[in-house]
Amino acid sequence: MIEILKPSDLPRARAAGELVSRILTTMRSRATAGTNLLDIDEWTRQMIVEAGAVSCYVDYAPSFGNGPFAHYICTSVNDAVLHGRPFDHTLRDGDLLSLDLAVSLDGLVADSAISFVVGGRPDPVAAALIEATETALAAGIAAAGPGKPLGDISHAIGSVLTGAGYSVNTDFGGHGVGSTMHQDPHIPNNGRAGRGFRLRPGMLVAIEPWVMADTDELVTADDGWTLKSATGCLTSHSEHTIAVTAKGVEILTLPR
Repeated sequence: MIEILKPSDLPRARAAGELVSRILTTMRSRATAGTNLLDIDEWTRQMIVEAGAVSCYVDYAPSFGNGPFAHYICTSVNDAVLHGRPFDHTLRDGDLLSLDLAVSLDGLVADSAISFVVGGRPDPVAAALIEATETALAAGIAAAGPGKPLGDISHAIGSVLTGAGYSVNTDFGGHGVGSTMHQDPHIPNNGRAGRGFRLRPGMLVAIEPWVMADTDELVTADDGWTLKSATGCLTSHSEHTIAVTAKGVEILTLPR
């Protein structure tokens, strides 16, 4: 299903995006050496509840996961890149942490992810990975707009990632959002320009480049959820939700 919202729905979408951004910004500030991933999950739960919002993750049980996710935020550390299920793990300086969050507020969903190094002193590999996904995200957003084909977004993202020397896995990528977290269309992180469904005003789209340092192969951790690099290398993930309007696009999950 591809959901088309009315212009009058945009304020609700903005509010959902602001909440997701605020929670991620708060969790980033609290994710210091000695912080437990389960504490990040609990702090996220508290902020969602206080805002009168609903978690998109806690009851999420797709075919590729092992039962309900049962947590409120994805916390992917070092070689984990997607769907990182929080567990009893204490962060250390130098850890590369990706936080991914989707929340429904007043019936509309926003979805965003950030990657950063705990302690703020990344090694060159981590710094390059984070820069690549953030640059690819900006390129993908720049390629979006009313009437633009999805292939333009995929091509823009893939060009940045492959140009930086990374291989690209297209099994998981961007997607539509709206009244639910995962909708059509799927937006792979590499593709051919000029191809695919053309974006329409009223669409909400999550664009999310992710990459692994020396592989494009994923393995699933023992928790049945967390996806890791097959070689144990570092990873990075960046994501924003955008609204397609008649005039262009609006990024809903930018930090404020």
